[in-house]
Formats: sequence, C-alpha cells, structure tokens
Amino acid sequence: MLSRSVLTPLFSALLLLVGLLPVAAGADDIAATARGVVRVVTIAMVDDEVAGFGHGSGFAVAPNRIVTNAHVVELAERYPDNVVIGVVPSEGSKSYQGRVIAYDSRRDLALIEVSEAKLPPAALFTGPVTEGDQVIALGYPGNVDLATAQSAADYIRPLSPVRSQGVASGRRALTGIEVLLHTASIARGNSGGPLLDPCGRVIGVNSALTRADDGDSTFGFAIADTELMAFLRAAKQPYTAVGVPCTSIEERLREDSAADARMIADAAAAKREAANSAAIRREEALNTARAEAERSRENVMAIAALLLVGGALALGGAGLLESRGQRRPAIWTGAAGGVAIVVAVVVFLLRPSGEITLPREAAVLPSVTAPGKAMGAMICTLQPDRSRITISSTAETRLDWGANGCADGHVQFLEGEGGWQRIIVPDEEPTVTVARFDPLTRTYAQTRYLLPAATMEAIRKLHQPTTPRACVKTDTALQNLQGEQAQIRQLLPPLPNEKLVYSCRSGG
Repeated sequence: MLSRSVLTPLFSALLLLVGLLPVAAGADDIAATARGVVRVVTIAMVDDEVAGFGHGSGFAVAPNRIVTNAHVVELAERYPDNVVIGVVPSEGSKSYQGRVIAYDSRRDLALIEVSEAKLPPAALFTGPVTEGDQVIALGYPGNVDLATAQSAADYIRPLSPVRSQGVASGRRALTGIEVLLHTASIARGNSGGPLLDPCGRVIGVNSALTRADDGDSTFGFAIADTELMAFLRAAKQPYTAVGVPCTSIEERLREDSAADARMIADAAAAKREAANSAAIRREEALNTARAEAERSRENVMAIAALLLVGGALALGGAGLLESRGQRRPAIWTGAAGGVAIVVAVVVFLLRPSGEITLPREAAVLPSVTAPGKAMGAMICTLQPDRSRITISSTAETRLDWGANGCADGHVQFLEGEGGWQRIIVPDEEPTVTVARFDPLTRTYAQTRYLLPAATMEAIRKLHQPTTPRACVKTDTALQNLQGEQAQIRQLLPPLPNEKLVYSCRSGG
C-alpha cells in the first residue's frame, strides 16, 4: 500500500506528461460560469500500481473550493491514503491536487479544497425555478471522453466542459432528498457538474439520470439548490447567492439606454425649471427692490424738503424777533434755521441713488455641476430594475468623487460622452469592469465582462510602465491612459455579462 506522500509526486509527474494549452471561451453567461467548472479525477494506487481510475465534474464556489457529488470522491473519502484527487480546470495550464473537507453521502455532495487554485466562483440562484424554464448542464460526460480521449493523459488536460440544454421538468424527492428533474443531456462523468439557468447561475448539482429502456425518454436528476445551500451552510462555506430574475443583456442594455436618456432629459428639464423659477423669483425681487428703493429715495427727499422749509421759516422768525428787539432769541432761532438748512442740503446730497441690491438667495441662480467639480463621498444604491446581475453582490457601494474625474483618491476616470468612464482591470479577478459616472444624474454604472483566462492575459499585457496607476497630473500621463484604455476596449466582447446601475447620494 502506498501513502499519500508517495502518490503526490506520482500524480504530479502524470500532469507533467501533458502539454497544457489554454482554451478560449466565448463571452456569454454559460461560458463565464464554465471558467470555474472542473474535471474531478480520482486515482487509486495499490503496490505501485493503478488500481482504479474515475472521474466526474465539479464547480467552484470559492477560488479554492470545489463542489462535486459525494459518489465521485467516495473512494478518496474511504481510503484517503491510497486515493489521490486531481482537479483539472477548464482553462489555463495547471492542474491541482485536492482533498475532501466536507462530505454528505445522504445529499450526495462533497466539498474539495485546492489550496493553490484561484478559480472564478459560480453564483447560486435563489429565485424560483418553474417547470418549462430553460436549463443548461455543464460537465465532462464520460461517453464523450471515451470517444475522444487518446490516453489517460487526456483526462488531466484542461478542456472546456460540454454544455447541453433542456428544460426543468419539476421537483421530486429521491431517497428523501429534493432533486430537480430536467431534460438536459447528461451522462456518467457529468456527476457533480452544475445545472444552470440561462444567466449561468447554479440551480442544482447533476447527480444521476434515468434509464431509457424500450424507447423511454431519459431524464436527469440534479441535487436541488435548497439541498446545496444547506450543505454549504453546514460546511461553513460562504457562497455567492443571487435572487434577481434572469434577463437578456441585450434587452437590459436597450432599456437602460432609454432610461439613461430619460434621466438626462428629466435632469435637464429640472435644471431648466429651477432656472425659470429662479429667474421669476429674481424678477420679483428686482421689482420689490426697485419699489423699496424708490420709497426710500422719496422719503429722504421729503425729509430734506421739510428740513429746508423748517430752516427757512426759522430764519424768517429770527428776522421778526430781531425787529422786535429780541436779539438773543433771534440769534438762537436763526442758528437753528441755518443748521436745518445745512442738514437739508446734506440729506439731499446723500439721498439714495436708486441702485438695487438683491437679497443673496435671489441674486444667485442655480448652477449646473461643473464637469470637473468634486462632489465628495457618496453612497450608491443598486437599482435592480435597471441592472442585470449574474454573480455580483447587490450591496451598496461607496464612491468618493474628486475634482477632474479622480475617484476614491487614486482611480482616474476619462471624460467622455455621457459622463466619466474608466476601464478597470484587476490583478487577479478574471473580470474587466467598465465604470461610468454621470455627475448630472449622479448615476454610477458598471458593465462587467467575465472573460476567459487567455483574454485576461492579453489585456493585462497591455499595461505599460508609463501608464499611471493613480490620478493623473500631466497631459502626457493622461494620453498614456487614454491609449491603453482604447486598446483594452478593442479586446472586449461586443456585449458584457452584467450591468450594475447605482443611484448615488451624498454621504459616507
């Protein structure tokens, strides 16, 4: 009997015998999920000899965690020192050795850990699946392998999984476990592979098929999503769950484009209405200010006239008193009259000019947010009715919008039609995101492309040392960024897999 430590180099050597080539996939939802679908191979060794070989399918629920059927890895669970589990991804140039970390024979589910792998996880669909809904199976059917494999080495060569299509035929109980009955073609080897909805979300784990005796139709059985989620919770394995209905990306983009146009038109109309209202308030304020200025001017001139008349009368009274020999009263009366006349002249000269001063709130018209103006920290809430979601979280996100398209202090956006845009290429996640922010409507949108490894590698090679990795400060850096972004866009498929639309508000 050989120990696991001896089997490990044997399995590694077997992997090195194969020339491993990347396999490109289309940018559709099923191909996106296929990136995380794997072949699960078991090799039993006894006395330096291969005593057994089997294979099934599986799919990633985390970058290094694989779901498969329990019966696929049963021998490894029973004889861990003599059975090696190999995990062969659908793309790339490496295969891995795994180990069972959770096993449920009643549900026929198992969880495999692969410490070195970084696979794209699939999302589970938590919404309803009804009879007649389209379903797709992904996996590695044994009858296809028997027809195409030239040697045992072909079983450990990365290869895209086979897809088949059918309809959901209802839910049944199989040995006390809830299963989905469906018509997608599966065979031995599909065991452990995912059953998907048209958006590529997992709705079940293919496990068995009915026999087709005497011309009967063949049906597949998939462990239901409810059983899968219960198994993962018991294994304390986090997973991505999406409950929004599946919609066509073409339909969503078309509807969202119309919604964008409506929002822009509504925002422009609101700005015009606000400007008109402000203009009316300003005109009313002008009229009020003119009337008040005129009244103030007339009042001051009236006071000056009264003072002038009073001064003249006082001077006349002073002369009368002088003629009567009352010199002292005449002097005081004359002095008072003179002062009154001087004050009247001063008041007249200092009368209001009639210039109008508006209140501050009436003088300032509403301004449209300048294209390069900072807006600060914002909380952005997903709009499900405008979004198409296959694997992404629906939680709120934060955006700190700085001056001249500098987001979150380090991501430089480029100004273009419909707002500011930036293509974001992460270092490890096999997803490219085209982010767009429109300051006019405060709409933040992400179109996401779930790409195969070969395309991601080509996109990452476009990185130039001179391309800025922070907000740009010079025209040269901006031109370098624009050039790189244009090259990346040429490598993107015509349609994305997801579009997430957020409505942002100040906060954070």
